[in-house]
Amino acid sequence: MPFPTLPAPLARALSERGYADPTPVQAAVLEAAAGARDLLVSAQTGSGKTVAYGLAMADMLFGREAGEEADAAEMLPPAGAPLALVIAPTRELALQVQRELLWLYAPAGGRVTACVGGMDPRREARMMADGTHIVVGTPGRLRDHLERRNLDPTNLRAVVLDEADEMLDLGFREDIEFILSSTPPERATYLFSATLPKAIEALAERYQRNALRLAIKGESKGHADIAYRAVRIMPRETEHVVLNLLREADAPTAIVFCNTRNAVRHLQASLTERGFSVVALSGELGQGERNAALQALRDGRARVCVATDVAARGIDLPSLSLVIHADLPHDAEVLQHRSGRTGRAGRKGTSVLLIPNSRRRRAEQMFAMAKVSPEWSGPPSADDIRKLDGERMLSDPLFSEPPAEEDVALAGALLAGKTPEELAALLARVYRTRLPAPEEVSDPGEGRAPRGVSERPPYDPMNPEQIAALGPAVWFRLNLGRRDNADPRRLLPMLTRRGGIGRQEIGAIRIFDRETKFEIRGNAAARFAEAFARNGSPEIQVEALAGDAGPAERKSAPSGPKGFASPRAGKHQRQAERSGPRPDHKPGRNTGRS
Repeated sequence: MPFPTLPAPLARALSERGYADPTPVQAAVLEAAAGARDLLVSAQTGSGKTVAYGLAMADMLFGREAGEEADAAEMLPPAGAPLALVIAPTRELALQVQRELLWLYAPAGGRVTACVGGMDPRREARMMADGTHIVVGTPGRLRDHLERRNLDPTNLRAVVLDEADEMLDLGFREDIEFILSSTPPERATYLFSATLPKAIEALAERYQRNALRLAIKGESKGHADIAYRAVRIMPRETEHVVLNLLREADAPTAIVFCNTRNAVRHLQASLTERGFSVVALSGELGQGERNAALQALRDGRARVCVATDVAARGIDLPSLSLVIHADLPHDAEVLQHRSGRTGRAGRKGTSVLLIPNSRRRRAEQMFAMAKVSPEWSGPPSADDIRKLDGERMLSDPLFSEPPAEEDVALAGALLAGKTPEELAALLARVYRTRLPAPEEVSDPGEGRAPRGVSERPPYDPMNPEQIAALGPAVWFRLNLGRRDNADPRRLLPMLTRRGGIGRQEIGAIRIFDRETKFEIRGNAAARFAEAFARNGSPEIQVEALAGDAGPAERKSAPSGPKGFASPRAGKHQRQAERSGPRPDHKPGRNTGRS
């Protein structure tokens, strides 16, 4: 159904944005909002609700009667004390709402002011003093402006509580009640919430007048435009599976969710080392750093965001088409919130959960509560990704563009020294070097571990029999040291990727001023040396050391970074160093080796 009669500037703004028909939440809100009636709306994020309430309060902002015919030349009245107030739970969501309302009301001369923590409150006060039509802000900052009399609520005709359930979860109830109590009683109040717990209903009963309750059909079943995938993984291969999923999807923008700040830092470092353009979002970052990260994603300088749940609330990235849950969400609500970052406003998206067999039952319970039916599969293999690379290379726009004259001349010179087959092979190699190399990963199967892997006990670096089964260790020298900022978090991913080995095959690591010595265990030494020489930059080199050169250095080696065994290290630390890191050991945790 088309949009109902709207002020001409708003209709023009919608047309320029490609809006032909309203989404379900927009249609329901516009129909119910006639007569400035209060609304209690249950709607998921990404359903178009910002535009919905932006249009619902248009009549009140323009000062016309509901249903009155629009004047093609009508504009908003001169900016003064705000006419509408939007309260959002986070800075990111508030800034996103401001951007949406700006383009919607720009043709009508609308002024929209954001008031959020982390920004200069004096500048916000000056903007409101200069006049505005709509104020969008977070509860704490809005209350502060009210108490300081920077925000004049006397002319407010509409108040919107966006994602009210999240605001209560974050402890903003007292601030919200203070703000609502400061606004005129005759205002219209629109309350939007993904869920409607008792606390939300109590808030609505106290501050709304005979509100009409709207539960948008189908919203409780999640986004229809999101395809869910459940990928079976081995826990120690989580990072490799994330890399392969990013390579498989080749999404313009993707977000990877972790449950802790440490996991965010580690995964960001790992993906950056492998050649991805990555930014991180976590609670430890300042507002300036968050804004810079989001801007890098919007303008294409970064394609992957690694984030915690708290930092990613309210993020809206139009090009975001892939969400990866590196850590399993805590519950169905978090699953829907994370997944709702994609598949927004009619766009398609994919939500992928990485699930070890030990967490499968919990994952299935979560899917049932969220009312989603994922497609189960193993992780994409390196061969699958190489095949996709070949298909993408042939469809690259460079292959369809006519060659320039200088390109033809260079091609002739190349053909003089190489056969067409050799040139084609070189072209494929050049294309591959632009891309992060895919990882070899395992599929644990339907409730079983993969054949030949889990049928034996897990690798234990303190078990002498398992250590002996790997074979003798060989020490290597790497031409990077402390003066080159050598760090275990950078070295381990680089050694495993370039050397084509697993972390369990790397033993002790000793970082010196100009070099690093490490041991490769079992029968992997020859394979490691060959793969390392073949892959990556020739400036970074390794060489095998004759004999047991590593331990001989221990008598004169300076103390390494925190967590590395020194000559005065205790018995247990030296024993752990000789045994090497656990195969599923996370870099940066407990020891400095990994």
